[in-house]
Amino acid sequence: MNVRRTAAVLAAVAVTGAASAPAALAETPKPSPSVALPSGLYGKADPQFDGVWRQSLAFLAQDTASVRPADKAVDWLTGQQCADGSFAPFRADAAAACGKKTPVDSNSTAAAVQALAALGGHEKTTGKAVGWLKSVQNKDGGWGYNPGGASDTNSTSLVIGALKAAGEDPAGVRKGGKSPFDALDALTVPCTVKDGGGAFAFQPGKSAGGQQPGPLEPNADASAAGVLGSLGKGLAATGGGKDAGGACVEPGAATPKESAAGAADYVEKELTGGTHLMSVMPGAEKKPDFGNTADTVVALAAAGRPDAARKAYGWLEKNAADWARGGGPAAYAQLVLAAHAVGADPRAFGSTDLVGALDAQGPAPESQKDGSAEDAEQDKEKDEDGTSVWWIVGVGLVAGIGVGFLFSSRNKKQGK
Repeated sequence: MNVRRTAAVLAAVAVTGAASAPAALAETPKPSPSVALPSGLYGKADPQFDGVWRQSLAFLAQDTASVRPADKAVDWLTGQQCADGSFAPFRADAAAACGKKTPVDSNSTAAAVQALAALGGHEKTTGKAVGWLKSVQNKDGGWGYNPGGASDTNSTSLVIGALKAAGEDPAGVRKGGKSPFDALDALTVPCTVKDGGGAFAFQPGKSAGGQQPGPLEPNADASAAGVLGSLGKGLAATGGGKDAGGACVEPGAATPKESAAGAADYVEKELTGGTHLMSVMPGAEKKPDFGNTADTVVALAAAGRPDAARKAYGWLEKNAADWARGGGPAAYAQLVLAAHAVGADPRAFGSTDLVGALDAQGPAPESQKDGSAEDAEQDKEKDEDGTSVWWIVGVGLVAGIGVGFLFSSRNKKQGK
């Protein structure tokens, strides 16, 4: 799973009472014969929390490399849509109607819109999805992971990217008189906060008594997402114009571009040695955070900071290949999108061809198929492999840590 979504999904787990932890937290997944993986789905890990997400990221990354995914892979994604236009992370039986208990969310829906819009020819599907996103917009102008949940920077920014991809003007999508940019502004840390002014928080802060509003906690992951959202860009963003730079502008007075510049300032300072972010999961050993570093590369490039973006990308090129091999399609996609953002060749990522490795995670792309017997045999093998599913291990983790940790894991400031 893309690290960007981990805490949002954790929050959803806490609210819904689901028993499993997200794949990003599972260290020893176990096989289960209870569900067969669809042959059109990318990756072999359990798709319960990220099936639509990783499929969408794969399509976006392939599109930047001029690769057309297989029809059955696209059909799988479009087939995941509910009648009201929303998407859940994964529906094992797509023929069954979605109900009140179907765990639809803004992130899966927004990612699917961005991916299908990039492929083209899916206006009906994306139009229904956008309609659903508008219907669950919060009164502050933003979106939470779950419909009705508190707005967060990451989800709001993802939806902004989806709206732009579908040809909508995000500034004109309002609820209660508020636009998505108003929601992001409300999640911006005041400039007076030392070592964090101008950054984005993940969600509204809480007071010592647990009530909102409380102090906003600067967060590097949310700040990288907020840069793209403030600039009205999606996950496949490329280098932007000249950086706005300058002093931090207080929330309420800053333009979206100025907000993006303030968040980019924060993220750049959080890079250890100017090269990478560190994981700060409470109680865990600090180690490089490859996924959020890749997201940061895209954000810095989009914010008009090519030198900083390329330096971080260079670190990924030297260190992230093993992470991608273990992370699957979403990880490969994140690195392809980072390469795209800085104008690098994703087929020459050190000694790794990221595009080829990503393509191999799913059915052979249409642009590479020649109808040969070899292609048919590869598809057959993928179908057979689909009978084994990696399920998530984490019941004890979620039960033990509690709701407070689930939210704080995202709100913690990124360490150096």
